[in-house]
Amino acid sequence: MLRTLYFHLRFIPASLIYSTATVVMRNSPNLKWGERRWAASAIDAAGLRLETDLSAMDDGPCVIMANHQSNLDIPVLVNVFPGRRIGFVAKQSLFEIPIFGKAMLASGHVPIDRSNRRRAMKSLDNAAKAAARGVTVVIFPEGTRNPDPSAGLQEFKIGGMIMALKCGLPVVPVIIHGTGTALPKGSGRVKPGVVRVRALPALSPSDYTLKDRERFRDDLFKVMSEAWQELARG
Repeated sequence: MLRTLYFHLRFIPASLIYSTATVVMRNSPNLKWGERRWAASAIDAAGLRLETDLSAMDDGPCVIMANHQSNLDIPVLVNVFPGRRIGFVAKQSLFEIPIFGKAMLASGHVPIDRSNRRRAMKSLDNAAKAAARGVTVVIFPEGTRNPDPSAGLQEFKIGGMIMALKCGLPVVPVIIHGTGTALPKGSGRVKPGVVRVRALPALSPSDYTLKDRERFRDDLFKVMSEAWQELARG
């Protein structure tokens, strides 16, 4: 209970300060530093210890596909990839939150409106443009947080496959294990623990076309699901 109270008393003000600073200082080089400090603060406040294995990943441009368990996935990934400019693909409703939404846009994150086909198609193009600017686009192929991570990965959405392929960059699968226990979906209670992050060998975009999106989805799900099960056992 004390950990949960401490987390929220620290995380909420830090998020508000960071969001306000991002809107006001939109193009400042200090924003990247501020983002890293915000992420580190969230991880410290939650009492998380990160164990990472990024040995299968090189330093070149890519798209990251990660499983999604918790709101803590975002600060964890920002912390794990400090040298990259990260742009998360997130649901449109988050961008409508006062201050926070404007900060997300200013930081280069990509909104996607699944309720509107035309806007959803525009989101695909916006992700490709962000990747061309050097942003490492992060897509959660499950589409939403997994309410029961212990059951394995959720079904992957085809829209995430199209978006990744349109970026035309190597796709790096990343497995996150432990955030679903630390801060489960639908719960505000925080539990300290170990979070493991593992990068898998990249899938080459040259091996797939947009017509192959279902095969791409199935291949990606297979390698990520197997890696998830391995981390869960370990």
